[in-house]
Amino acid sequence: MLFIIIIITCIFSIKGFKNLTFFNKYKFQIQSINKGEKYRMWSSAFLHADYSHLFFNLFTLWVFSGAILMKLGGLYYLIIYLLSLYFGNLFTLKQHKNQILYSAVGASGAVTGIVYSSILLFPEMKLALIFFPIPLPSYVFGLCYILYSIYGMKKNTGNIGHSAHLGGAIAGMIITILIQPSILANQTWLVFLLLTPFIILYYDKKNSLF
Repeated sequence: MLFIIIIITCIFSIKGFKNLTFFNKYKFQIQSINKGEKYRMWSSAFLHADYSHLFFNLFTLWVFSGAILMKLGGLYYLIIYLLSLYFGNLFTLKQHKNQILYSAVGASGAVTGIVYSSILLFPEMKLALIFFPIPLPSYVFGLCYILYSIYGMKKNTGNIGHSAHLGGAIAGMIITILIQPSILANQTWLVFLLLTPFIILYYDKKNSLF
């Protein structure tokens, strides 16, 4: 299943690199989606901005996928991937609804969903970053990344789809809990820890309307 996703994404992305018309037809673009081109909610995840963007997303996907495939199997893995993809883009659509020319590409929402599913399933897994080579429990990395993504979304920092990351992360976590409800009983503290930033964000946005 993982290799099929990687192959399709590579073929689709490389075609987009070479054909700008193809790239523009299938990228995430709010104005076009609002006009009825809903397929962009899915197709944009198989496009990437350049080879480094493609490599980083697929490398991250490869690193975190094995544990989920072993634990849950191919069908549930695919469900987590596709629904994280969709809800990452849906959250982006809602977040940038007033920016009709906003566009994006990449599998970030789907990949982030897989990452956070893996964190829930294996919270004691150790992670280290190139610029911070000290291994930390995966849930520490997960919490820090959620906070960073919220900050980036609010401040609109960099050319990064922070909202897709957030939508994909929460989708990946919720779907994983639905597949394995025992997580709520066995890892209650972890679920609460990782969902707390989303709860705060929700109430912050709700209060900002008044």
